[in-house]
Amino acid sequence: MKTRVALIFGGRSVEHEVSVISGLQAYNNVDTDKYDVTPVYMTKDGLFYVGGDVGRIESYRDIPGLLGRSRQVIWVSEPSGTSLKQYPAPRLGKGITIPVDLAFPVVHGTNVEDGVLQGFLKTMGVPFVGCDVCASAIGMDKYVQKAVLKDNGVPVLDGCVYTLSDYENVEGLAGRIEDRFGYPVIIKPVNLGSSVGISVAHDAGELTASIDDAYRYSSVILAEHAISNLREINCSVLGDENHAEASEIEEPMHTEDILSYEDKYVSGSKGGKSGGMASVSRRIPADVSEEMRDRVRSLAVKAFRALRCCGVARIDFMIDVDSGELYFNEINTIPGSLAFYLWEPLGKPYKELLSDVIELARTRARNEKALTFTFDTNILGNASLGGAKGNKR
Repeated sequence: MKTRVALIFGGRSVEHEVSVISGLQAYNNVDTDKYDVTPVYMTKDGLFYVGGDVGRIESYRDIPGLLGRSRQVIWVSEPSGTSLKQYPAPRLGKGITIPVDLAFPVVHGTNVEDGVLQGFLKTMGVPFVGCDVCASAIGMDKYVQKAVLKDNGVPVLDGCVYTLSDYENVEGLAGRIEDRFGYPVIIKPVNLGSSVGISVAHDAGELTASIDDAYRYSSVILAEHAISNLREINCSVLGDENHAEASEIEEPMHTEDILSYEDKYVSGSKGGKSGGMASVSRRIPADVSEEMRDRVRSLAVKAFRALRCCGVARIDFMIDVDSGELYFNEINTIPGSLAFYLWEPLGKPYKELLSDVIELARTRARNEKALTFTFDTNILGNASLGGAKGNKR
């Protein structure tokens, strides 16, 4: 019997539209001889929809119309398993019920890629593709991942985070950042991807504007020294915390100091149609020495395993051309287009990559099933609140 997969995309994120593209790319390339796949669209309000048009990219030109032709569903966990059931239930008949063996989130950004959706699926008892809750959360927090990787010997640039209390005096905040990092300095929302809210400041005026922009998207921002003579090099990794392998490496091309949202999803599109990260202008393989290529791929695997990732991720590095130093920049635990374009040069087609990540999820589910999460006690048999504070230490 085929494994029944619910492929989820969309969600309440500024990267919603990019997720739709990535999700439908995956849906159109899954091996249907092995898997029975249902595309599940998650709206910006966090509602789930299924239907015949949900798997067609053309339908998303008119999302209200798409929802009108589709059916809202909710996740229902029962002793017999988990399923997607039509909601509200029709007055006549049983309505739609779709059994689910495995969820496949192809989502990007906060509220979906950052452990929130993964935690929901875990609570519902649904095995899912990709990083677990902790790795997903760390992978979205640019500062926490730096701390973990620095402790594991992966080179990172120093950074500092600032909260909303710092933003109450934006001039004072800008002065502290200027004193610590000088110029140029890069300002980022601490928990977003796709270059949203990220900019480089070269003077005090630009710094204030960068701070204002970053706080539009996150209540916590990150500041780092910006490398003036920069080359960005990316590498994908496939596997889990026990075994992982690296893809070919790439050098994405960009028009400004950093690879912007427009570089990633707009400027590389043809005929006005975006192919997600697959349409970015890039060099594959990156034009670097064999020694640098080996170092990038080795550090990518090291970072992936240190963060205890699973599935396929893309790790972005920075080369300081003036010093020759290589630094980890960030990890994308669910990369745009699932980074399939980095595996094809090594002879792994997209269909095979998708099968690999699904099987990794099934392996993790089998391993977790063998673990003990509960044990019987007689605590409740003699329990009494009685106004006491309890005995937990």
